[in-house]
Amino acid sequence: MATITPAQSTAKVPPDTLRLVRGLSLLDATMIVIGSMIGSGIFIVSAKSMTLVGSPGWMLAAWAIAGVVTITGALCCAELAAMMPHAGGQYVFLREAYGPATGFLFGWTLFFVVQTGTIAAVAVAFAIFMGVLTPTISENVYLIHPIHLGSYAITLSTQQFVAIVLIIFLTFTNTRGLKTGKVIQNTFTLTKTAALIGLIIVGLLLGRNAGSAAYASNWWNPWANAGWNPSVAQPGMQTTNGLWLLMLVGLAMVGPLFAQSAWNNVTFTGSEIREPGRNLPRALLIGCGVVVLLYLLANLAYVVTLPLNAFPALRVPPNTLATETMKAALGRPGLILMAIAIMVSTFGCNNGLILAGARIYYAMARDGLFFKRVANLSARHVPVIALIAQGIWTCLLTLPRTVTTDPVTHQFKYGQVYSQLLDYVVSADLIFYALMVGAVFVMRRKAANLERPYRTFGYPVVPVIYIVLAVLLVIDLAYLTPATSGIGYLLVLAGIPVYWLWKRQAKAA
Repeated sequence: MATITPAQSTAKVPPDTLRLVRGLSLLDATMIVIGSMIGSGIFIVSAKSMTLVGSPGWMLAAWAIAGVVTITGALCCAELAAMMPHAGGQYVFLREAYGPATGFLFGWTLFFVVQTGTIAAVAVAFAIFMGVLTPTISENVYLIHPIHLGSYAITLSTQQFVAIVLIIFLTFTNTRGLKTGKVIQNTFTLTKTAALIGLIIVGLLLGRNAGSAAYASNWWNPWANAGWNPSVAQPGMQTTNGLWLLMLVGLAMVGPLFAQSAWNNVTFTGSEIREPGRNLPRALLIGCGVVVLLYLLANLAYVVTLPLNAFPALRVPPNTLATETMKAALGRPGLILMAIAIMVSTFGCNNGLILAGARIYYAMARDGLFFKRVANLSARHVPVIALIAQGIWTCLLTLPRTVTTDPVTHQFKYGQVYSQLLDYVVSADLIFYALMVGAVFVMRRKAANLERPYRTFGYPVVPVIYIVLAVLLVIDLAYLTPATSGIGYLLVLAGIPVYWLWKRQAKAA
């Protein structure tokens, strides 16, 4: 195969479809990488990781290994992105390497859960921290009281309402053209990066104290730290030896990997990046390198500021490691500043996710694997229908809630369905990442003569490192959380009959 077209498809491209415009520079692409990665995760997930592994050393190790996974993945993805700079990015890579069915299952999972669920989660996080500023924004202040449907319920709280308004607003601004979307992205990414750096400086210089986890606990022996009980974070989990500890480190990597995910979003905009052979690899490597470094420093700030016993209590926003770190250093004003910083961070993150995600469904529609109208562009050269479809489903995902009963008070407790879905597909999403990295090997055989402006650094060692780590983590999660992983695989496989339906319709058309 000598050439690959942007839409080597089962359906003809509508004749009135306009072209996407290459309006993103290296800076813009890098801001998409950084902005899509830095959301709410870095401020929240370390609490659970620490509760699992019980010591600062192993918690930082979980983040460091997750960083290795991210960097090696980006090094491999850069080759594919430079070689196939088309709308849809990873969808295109999987389609060309393994066939349209694999590409569709990735896109199906992205639309059904991963991209839309992440957007919903980040939007609700925005609303949660707005609630720090005003008590009227709360999950317990209802515009529509819970409507129970068995173990689920439909609600509309002021918190959910704010999240929906944010999704609608950012979807609308992205329909106004690529320039509007990138201006918002660049502005908020620079602002929240500065805020994260501020958190690091405050934590390392002003918040450091002798009673913190870094100074008052054993770095590498959690059994020596009083009160270590991973069953608090993972019910039923018992630890007996070093092997169990290593497995817990793998489980503790789930949060860091989620916080470092979405770096692939920049590939979805491949048709809109100038000089993609040069700029896409650079954006991936610069963006991922900056974020991984900042995340390690932020976690170091947490452990030198907060005591070990504070971590389990800070797993539920708005009480987070970030807010408590700033509060410990600066008092109540620090808490307010951090809440505002997280709102800025989640706002910018969602803009990048919304901008990039729509390009996947646009590419699928051009291949006849999604609604036909989604393949159309507006006069402003943006996939408006794809943006609207993504926005509608994301808003719907914010409404259903899981329902449990508190064993002590017997009152109803409400969780988030999108959060449950994201937990389910963590393993499946990791497999799609591993398949993308494996596509570097496949395409070197399948399209050996295709121009490669960038070749994976350290090939073949770097891709092998990623695949080995990913496979070990998938096995670890399958063993420790078999029900959760299994449901995730079923959600992905549910896309197979949908794929054949789309294919049949495309042939009929």
